Amino acid sequence: MSHSAVSPLRVPLVDGGKDLARVSEDVCSPIEHGPTWMWYAAFALSSTVLAIGFFLVSDQIWTGIGTWGLNKSVGWAFDITNFVFWVGIGHAGTLISAILFLFRQRWRTAVNRSAEAMTLFAVMCAGVFPLIHMGRPWLAYWVFPYPNNMGPLWPNFRSPLLWDVFAISTYFTVSATFWYMGLLPDLALVAERARGLRRKLFRALSMGWDGSMRTWNHYEVLYLLLAALATPLVLSVHTIVSFDFATSILPGWHTTLFPPYFVDGAIFSGFAMVLTLMIIARKVMNFEDYITLRHIDAMCKITLATGLILELAYATEMFLAWYGANPYERFVFMNRLFGPMRWCYYTMLFCNVVAPQVLWFKRVRATPWLVFIVSILINVGMWLERFNIIAISLHRDFLPSSWVSYHPTYIEIGTLCGSFGLFFTAFLLFCRFLPMIAISEVKGVLGYARRTGEAVHGA
Repeated sequence: MSHSAVSPLRVPLVDGGKDLARVSEDVCSPIEHGPTWMWYAAFALSSTVLAIGFFLVSDQIWTGIGTWGLNKSVGWAFDITNFVFWVGIGHAGTLISAILFLFRQRWRTAVNRSAEAMTLFAVMCAGVFPLIHMGRPWLAYWVFPYPNNMGPLWPNFRSPLLWDVFAISTYFTVSATFWYMGLLPDLALVAERARGLRRKLFRALSMGWDGSMRTWNHYEVLYLLLAALATPLVLSVHTIVSFDFATSILPGWHTTLFPPYFVDGAIFSGFAMVLTLMIIARKVMNFEDYITLRHIDAMCKITLATGLILELAYATEMFLAWYGANPYERFVFMNRLFGPMRWCYYTMLFCNVVAPQVLWFKRVRATPWLVFIVSILINVGMWLERFNIIAISLHRDFLPSSWVSYHPTYIEIGTLCGSFGLFFTAFLLFCRFLPMIAISEVKGVLGYARRTGEAVHGA
């Protein structure tokens, strides 16, 4: 029976009847023999966009952030919208790697390595925007409490923006450690297959991995501890990001709903980005046998579940604005519904509420190109959600005399595009030079995948 007629739940985790040697050969092929022509085309496009973004960022640092379309009412706009968006994208990597590992979900093995790398690159993209927003990025070290003799240089720990610095740096450090520890067995395997300088380099990176039982025991204990340590970060990091808004008195921001609302939205957008990357990667890197319809189906279900929670948050937000009897809060939401930038709110609702509903249907979840379109719409909707929270809440404040609209400049739009160029360029380089799929973990579920495949073909 062909897989097109089989439920994604019954498609094996690893297709094609692979054995241990074949798994190593397939995953190491892009490193040893080079990627496909599609990789070079994608890399040329992403690096070009990155170069344009780098030029525009250099121009705004040289000229000043007056190149942005900010005004006296809208002091935050594209820069902080992009920051919150990219921090959210980085959440799914930790969720897939850590939480699903603790729950012993076998399907994570083919996507966890890429999701972890995605986390690192997304946090890198997020970190760019606060640096630019400072206006003087060469003084960024002032936000850290380094030893000095000048008291005023000590940061203000009461500022939620400073909490972001510690939350994001901690999240990046733990995520990078978790990702690198997971790479060690595969780096040693690549070193054994390599020759010359590449062999020496991968041996050094594998930190003396010898594959003994003692080494594996220590590795599994460490990996479990790192997973347990990384799990609370999924909740804490975006909760702290939400405090940037919730600790203010601005209507539309000052609410205790924001921490869970932001965390769920981050997981929702993060899984959408994982789907986007995995659907592209399985085609570009010829990994259809490893990233199967079963993986796509599982990620679609989590995306749908978190999307439903997000819809509840939207409804709760509107209910609180109406039932709370605060005229300023009520005005903010009436402005979102009927104001001059209402197109943003309604587009957000379509992308985040309407579009994900097609994931209820098994046939859609089993059609990668349809899932790809839905994932793109979700990513667009989640960016618009952050823009809706920030810019639309700010452009109408307490004093009508200070009301003014906001229009982004080409500098801001180009910087956003450049961040995507950085993200995809870094991810493509990762796919080219490091094992994109966790070879040791896929081998660990190969017996289960083979039994599942036998059940499918026997159906």
